[in-house]
Amino acid sequence: MTVMEYVRLGATGLKVSRICLGMMTYGSPAWRPWALDEAAAEPIVRQAVERGITFFDTADVYSQGASEKITGRLLAKLFGRRDYYVLATKVHGAMGGGPNDRGLSRKHILSGIDDSLRRLGTDHVDLYQIHRWDPETPIEETMEALHDVVRAGKARYIGASSMWTWQFAKAQHVAERHGWTRFVSMQPHYNLAYREEEREMLPYCLDSGVGVIPWSPLARGLLAGSRAAGTTRSRTDDFAKQLYGDDDLAVAEVVRKVAGDRGVPAAQVALAWLLHQDAVTAPIIGASKTGHIDDAVAAVDLRLSDDELAALAEPYRPHPVTGHS
Repeated sequence: MTVMEYVRLGATGLKVSRICLGMMTYGSPAWRPWALDEAAAEPIVRQAVERGITFFDTADVYSQGASEKITGRLLAKLFGRRDYYVLATKVHGAMGGGPNDRGLSRKHILSGIDDSLRRLGTDHVDLYQIHRWDPETPIEETMEALHDVVRAGKARYIGASSMWTWQFAKAQHVAERHGWTRFVSMQPHYNLAYREEEREMLPYCLDSGVGVIPWSPLARGLLAGSRAAGTTRSRTDDFAKQLYGDDDLAVAEVVRKVAGDRGVPAAQVALAWLLHQDAVTAPIIGASKTGHIDDAVAAVDLRLSDDELAALAEPYRPHPVTGHS
């Protein structure tokens, strides 16, 4: 059985498991038809804990807070001690109908962290991330508010998610210039079917010591074969249709071939490819079955040859940049 690996998140001293469990799958079917309630989520999260996963990522907007509630209750139940796991959440999306119920203003960030902590049932998160860039708020206001969140002990570190590299670099420069807390992680859209982040974001993160925790590592199921299987999520996930098209089927086919030659599931190969990339700290996986956990953990031990890595990379074709909004 695979023994989980633990690595530092970027240049920090924080150790995280090589696989991060994304908690968006758990919440309310009223939000998304594929979302699992707490009873259905528990055996999956329990499997993750038993297989050594200690890193968990959620967001306030997932099921409009229900994901955070489920995450907080299950992790407290399964770990017992708060220090045993690394908890991440995000702020930016609309949490109400008011004009200040969204974005990255000081008002929304300070309200957002308090609301998230209440739902999570804890006094701090380990990683507080901005979910997207907010063009309507000066980045100085955002970075100072995030610094105050850290100084108040409500977050140990801060991170960011999908944006242009120039925006991320600007935020880091503003923080450094003022002596505020800098981002330690970037959560980009990155997988074998979408590699535009290799042009600027990943080299920037690698050079500056920023940890990379990609979302959608299996391309919303495309690289695992679940799209062809016609799962509930594949039938109802309109966002996936915006991200991937017919040109990406060639990539999925190579993943399937390499997996077949190895005698392992396609998901293991796609995740293993990500884990071979120097900039990547921990892919954020979604899991609706305990078997998804097993595949992700097994990918940590799967060593791909140079020929396999080249074959997997070859069919990629450039994409329009997506996932920033």
